[in-house]
Amino acid sequence: MGLQVRFLAVAALATISQASPLLLSRDDSSSNITYAFTNPNGLNFTQMNPSLPNVTIFATGGTIAGSADDNTATTGYQAGALGIQTLIDAVPEMLDVANVAGVQIANVGSPDVSSSILLEMAHRLNKVVCDDPSMAGAVVTHGTDTLEETAFFLDATVTCGKPIVIVGAMRPATAISADGPYNLLQSVTVAGSKEAKNRGALVVMNDRIASAYYVSKTNANTMDTFRAVEMGYLGAIVSNMPYFFYPPVLPTGKTAVDVTNVTSIPRVDILYSYQDMTNDTLFDAVENGAKGVVIAGSGAGSVNSAFSSAIAELITEESIPIVRSTRTGNGEVPYSESGDISSGFLNPAKSRILLGLLLSKGKGFEDIREAFGKVAV
Repeated sequence: MGLQVRFLAVAALATISQASPLLLSRDDSSSNITYAFTNPNGLNFTQMNPSLPNVTIFATGGTIAGSADDNTATTGYQAGALGIQTLIDAVPEMLDVANVAGVQIANVGSPDVSSSILLEMAHRLNKVVCDDPSMAGAVVTHGTDTLEETAFFLDATVTCGKPIVIVGAMRPATAISADGPYNLLQSVTVAGSKEAKNRGALVVMNDRIASAYYVSKTNANTMDTFRAVEMGYLGAIVSNMPYFFYPPVLPTGKTAVDVTNVTSIPRVDILYSYQDMTNDTLFDAVENGAKGVVIAGSGAGSVNSAFSSAIAELITEESIPIVRSTRTGNGEVPYSESGDISSGFLNPAKSRILLGLLLSKGKGFEDIREAFGKVAV
């Protein structure tokens, strides 16, 4: 009962208050939230302990902020029902490891996280975290269904070296043994860790630390769903202490993209390969506005002969970049000299994010081939 009250009795994050090193009560006397400090970027910290790192949590909704009437429900709940301050106050232990500020970017299920939300996050992370020497890192709370896409996007666009940790949950906040609170505590701990620097964006869930570049959701239901099967984890968390297996290193072939002046991401579609696949799906995608296409091919990116001819036609006549990836979940689509673009070790979802980012920078066909070629043997 106490945990439920702690979750539900806290109001939403207050508006920006006047900066002060003293502990200030909110104007709203009906709330028990206090802010110790408001920094020049308008981030409100509930405490300011100079011995602890400063971490900002950007909330987007998802299962970690989900709610259901039945505490055994792990499906059919309302995603994004709880605000960021509710999540923060449900885990007071995080104030033992960091000074925390919360920002509500969105409050939706992850299928509704759009490219405009991703750009807003990247712009704000670069400003209020990367450009502020007093900030140690950031956490992004997110639904798990498309978490790997957001993580890959932030890995490519927020490259200052500070830890950007993406975290979610497989059980809603109202469920028995909800995993969100401890995942959130661990993610804040990692974001404030000096050992987490210069590793790119990270995904922290279920006591594991993974590189955002390769990690994927591998099971629709279980808590150990996020894995990089071939590449492995970067580290583990034991008793809320991060342990990294290796020194800081970035993935081979990683492409960083400066989105400072990017205001939109061109449309890129993903088409799934199957027996009797027809060409009209490819032409329809382009005719309806797709500026690029990713094929989730069978095996190492294969499609039937007729569809392969359609790919060649669009590349030759329209200069549409078409990337061949694989629907298998793991393995490489090797570099091709035939004209289309091979995804290397990037799955279809990550290939779509990278292709959209490259198109947003005005990159041409050969530049795109070169960028994907760095992720291949």
